[in-house]
Amino acid sequence: MQKLNFSTHNFRFKNSENKVYIFDVIRKKFVVLQPEEWVRQHVVHHLIHQKKYPISLINVEKQLVINDLKKRYDVVVFKPNGNINILVECKAPEITITQATFDQIARYNMQLDANYLMVTNGLNHFYCKTNSTEDNYTFLRDIPDFNR
Repeated sequence: MQKLNFSTHNFRFKNSENKVYIFDVIRKKFVVLQPEEWVRQHVVHHLIHQKKYPISLINVEKQLVINDLKKRYDVVVFKPNGNINILVECKAPEITITQATFDQIARYNMQLDANYLMVTNGLNHFYCKTNSTEDNYTFLRDIPDFNR
C-alpha cells in the first residue's frame, strides 16, 4: 500500500482467499484492505498513539440516516460524557479532497454535532473547529490531543 502522511504504525495483516486483510483494533476484526481502509486505519492509530485518545472512545464505520438515506461515517471520537468530539471523513489517497467532501462531512455533522472535523485522503489533512451557534467552521492546524 501507498505511504501516507502519518507516522508509521505496526499493523497486523493476513491473506485469505486472494485478499489482504488488516486488523481493525476498534472493530476487533480483520477487514479487507482497500485504499480508503488503509487511510482509516492510519487515522485510528494516529488518534490512539499520537493524540492519546482511548480506544473506548473511538467508533468506526457506523450507520446514520440523513434525509431518509442510509450513510456511514468513517470515524467518530466521543468525549467521556458521550457527546461527539471529532468526526473524521476518510477518502482513498487517489481521491482529491474537494468542496464536495466538505459538504459531505457538513451534512453528517448536522446530525452528529461534533466539535471538530477532520477530512483526509491520507496525504492531505484538513481540520476544523465547528461553531454550531453561528453555523460556521474555523480551520485549524490540527485537532486537539485527548485530555480528560
